[in-house]
Amino acid sequence: MGEDVLPLLLMVVVQLGYAGTAIISKLVMDEGMDPYVHLSYRQILATISIAPFAYFFERETRPKLTPFTLFLIFLCSVLGVTAMQMTCIIGLKNSTATITTAMANLIPANTFLLALICRLEKLGLKTKAGQAKMIGTIMCIGGAMLLSLYHGKVVIGKLGIHWKYSQHNNTSKNNSHGNFFNGPFLVIISTMVYSLWLIIQPSVNKRYAAPYTSTTLMFFMASLECAIVAICVNHDDKTAWSLNPIRAISVLYNGIVSSALALYLATWCIKRKGPLYVSMFLPLQLIFSAFLSWTLLGEKLYIGTVMGSIVTVIGLYSFLWGKKKDMNDITVQVKEEVSKEKKRLTNFDSELQLSKNSDVYSNSR
Repeated sequence: MGEDVLPLLLMVVVQLGYAGTAIISKLVMDEGMDPYVHLSYRQILATISIAPFAYFFERETRPKLTPFTLFLIFLCSVLGVTAMQMTCIIGLKNSTATITTAMANLIPANTFLLALICRLEKLGLKTKAGQAKMIGTIMCIGGAMLLSLYHGKVVIGKLGIHWKYSQHNNTSKNNSHGNFFNGPFLVIISTMVYSLWLIIQPSVNKRYAAPYTSTTLMFFMASLECAIVAICVNHDDKTAWSLNPIRAISVLYNGIVSSALALYLATWCIKRKGPLYVSMFLPLQLIFSAFLSWTLLGEKLYIGTVMGSIVTVIGLYSFLWGKKKDMNDITVQVKEEVSKEKKRLTNFDSELQLSKNSDVYSNSR
């Protein structure tokens, strides 16, 4: 019982942490913090936070780092951190935390489509698993489009009491659908880039069996990449790097909680329950984010956001069900093949033993 409860609680904490990241990032950007500076600080803090795990857990087992492996880690830093987070945070700035977290449910479907293109997955429409994955993918994409393009009437209005730091948010852009290309579209692009990283990352894990060290290197490279972009964008504004209390809290939270701590807890759960188990908790991030956006940021919930989120979540679970069934079918098929091979070897051994006995009988005569 305890073995099932602990991973469940930890994954709830992880999704709450990620929802908090969207809320506090949205808050400080609406307050005036440059998104590129914000990302630079985040990667620096993440590097410092994860480095101790790499040192204490992998200092005796760390393999040799080859130039090609270093290049793959660099590629992962560009795709999985810098490009993904830059497109996501600009999209978050021009939309809402609820829409941004809802788009995270696209990641499994996007990864499936990219794997199909790279011929790492088979479509298998003749099977129930293949049909469920395709229907889930279509629903995820349809839900994302609904979130992005349809506004509709207000379902839940603003809460009467708001966090004092978010008062400026009430006078800022609250129409999350006003700028599609700088808002939801960029968030969709970030999910696609992240899915591409998920396909490349296993190559790094195979070549370099030290996940915390490779992650530390990845965040260190991303720190340099984000810092270069931030300096280029803000070369005339030295005050862009200044930190007031709420900005400092955001930087510490995003670097330590949503990067180091969440990564460690998610990795721990993946080892014990598998990646599909972890993916099942993605919709919680949307629920937490919607509630916190309403209570802390004073955001309204529109019918387009609610309908799009529901369609996306249903699509996600349809895809995950198909993926789970696909894996179970493969496991059954492998077991059947192993059983047939064992039976064949047993029959061969019996025939060989019978042949030996016949030879012994003939020689004895």
